[in-house]
Amino acid sequence: MTTSIIKTEEISNNLGSSELRLKDIIKTLPKECFQLSRRKAWTQVIINVLLVGLGYYSLTISPWFLLPIAWIFTGTALTGFFVISHDCGHRSFAKRRWVNDLVGHIFLMPLIYPFHSWRIKHNHHHKHTNKLDEDNAWHPIRPEVFNSWDETRQSAFEFFMRRRFWWVGSIGHWAVVHFDWRKFKAQERADVKLSVAVVVIFAAAFFPVLIATTGIWGFVKFWFVPWLVYHFWMSTFTIVHHTYADVPFKAAHKWNEAIAQLFGTIHCDYPRWVEFFCHDINVHVPHHISTAIPSYNLRLAYSSIKENWGSYLHDELKFSWPLMKQITNQCQLYVTDVGYQTFDEYYAENKHSVNR
Repeated sequence: MTTSIIKTEEISNNLGSSELRLKDIIKTLPKECFQLSRRKAWTQVIINVLLVGLGYYSLTISPWFLLPIAWIFTGTALTGFFVISHDCGHRSFAKRRWVNDLVGHIFLMPLIYPFHSWRIKHNHHHKHTNKLDEDNAWHPIRPEVFNSWDETRQSAFEFFMRRRFWWVGSIGHWAVVHFDWRKFKAQERADVKLSVAVVVIFAAAFFPVLIATTGIWGFVKFWFVPWLVYHFWMSTFTIVHHTYADVPFKAAHKWNEAIAQLFGTIHCDYPRWVEFFCHDINVHVPHHISTAIPSYNLRLAYSSIKENWGSYLHDELKFSWPLMKQITNQCQLYVTDVGYQTFDEYYAENKHSVNR
């Protein structure tokens, strides 16, 4: 069984979990990190629109054997659309709320993603990062929860992890959570209904026109496959941001917000072109220290955090297929106060009660 990293225990023992606060970390960041720049924000928009346009142009002219490259290019550029909306959701794109809401809706429309639904759920993730049973992003499944599922659901989850289908995880989250306003508080439902209506109306107008003019193959070629590439990055970024064999999830009474954001958030380096297309969203630690930091200031903030709080940070990772294999092989179930457990370890411990 994998044991959670000793580093967080040492931090808690040496400082006392209540002594480290987010505001202490925020105070050490340069003020420039929090300055919104209209020029930088709209430059990102222009660059992203041009990249997406170039991607779709490449799809129209590419022979069949170059389509995979064009799909990866276009889907990654569309992920940049999401990151712009991500800043809007945190009110770090523009100073005016209505601008954030308008831009956020516009750039999530092609992805059929309801803006307010995502914004509300995502802010919950920031408030409860790596808190066991409360974090609503990529959270681990405890053995007792897994054991309570029926065999079909257990088999589906096990297949999902063992066969490395992590990259479709965000599709399930998108479909199950973001269109059902009953999953939201009463005061949030009007915003959620508005965002759902926006993407439903867009889809009802856009998809029939796309199919009528390009056929079913056009729908697959120009929207569905780039959308899958977007979800590949969405799922990958989400799991890697907070999942590694030594990253602990804590019960509420043991959880410390500052430690969870510092050590429980992982900096992972991706190919430079991916970082450019996606506006450095994987320089993720400063974003969890303060969501007020816009994406174009994340690297400045991270340099400061490494200088002042480097001993609290998780080791940096580098994106690769072996990394994803390692995460999906090791981080399958989670034992409270102990750490990650593999399915094989789970079945070995429960062989007297599990017959598979």
